[in-house]
Amino acid sequence: MIFKLKPVGKDYIWGGCRLKNEYGKNIPLSPLAETWECSVHPDGESTADEGEFSGKTLKNILSLHPEYCGTNNKDGMPLLIKLIDAADNLSVQVHPDDEYAMLHENQNGKTEMWYVLDADENSCLIYGFDKNYTKSEIEKSLISGDIIEKLKKIPVRKGDVFFIPAGTVHAIGKGVLVAEIQQSSNLTYRIYDYNRTDKDGNPRPLHIEKALDVMNLMPAPGYIPYGDKLNTTGYSLQTLCECAYFTVKKLDLKNSFTLISDIKSFKIILCTDGGGTISENDNIINFKKGDCIFAAAYSENAEIHGNAEILIISS
Repeated sequence: MIFKLKPVGKDYIWGGCRLKNEYGKNIPLSPLAETWECSVHPDGESTADEGEFSGKTLKNILSLHPEYCGTNNKDGMPLLIKLIDAADNLSVQVHPDDEYAMLHENQNGKTEMWYVLDADENSCLIYGFDKNYTKSEIEKSLISGDIIEKLKKIPVRKGDVFFIPAGTVHAIGKGVLVAEIQQSSNLTYRIYDYNRTDKDGNPRPLHIEKALDVMNLMPAPGYIPYGDKLNTTGYSLQTLCECAYFTVKKLDLKNSFTLISDIKSFKIILCTDGGGTISENDNIINFKKGDCIFAAAYSENAEIHGNAEILIISS
């Protein structure tokens, strides 16, 4: 079973218009900061965009067909997949791990990965601290507001990959467009927000005490080296990231590729450039840049044809 997903949009104050203009997201929000492409999270559920499940939420579909998630995911869809357009700097933040989040928030923690889709010249990401610090040193900086001086800023370019385990202080910088693959969680502890206010003129809240509980006080590990690339006449396939929560592979489609189904996990097909078709028996779906397709576990193998860059995500 394969079907295209329709995302939910978010109009956070730092967002821009690239997801509308370049990725065809016809969502009546301005700015359009994020699209939640594959989500069962109550803060924004994606829906089936066509086919027999058209209009139903992914959460509802998976409740009717839990086998679609696969044997690795007996508790349902564990991931949330987004496109993020940072027209301005995002707040500096940190996410708790599962243990802390369940104890204090009664929900999952959040480990995530970024694949940089595009970046303006001189754009940067904040990725951990610039050196080792004590908790006392960071607490003083958070209170005084000079924490930004202790953070590691990394120039980025299209195609870069960053793994952000829970506890890593991070932020997307102005001019960066990313695909984010994460645990299904909307739990964020904000530690610095450039003294910005919300739509009503109120300072956006900070979460310093909890952030101090969970943050890793050492520098982040740096770039993720890509895995080995499999090259054929029809495609190349490369692992971008593999962790306890998800595996992400990049498919550079030149002609055709067979998406092998298995019983362990669903697969999410996120087209980041180009386009083509994906077919399972008589079910043929056209896709283009920005489209997201759900392929259920226990499905027939699907044939993908076209010229495209695609992220294939499983758990």
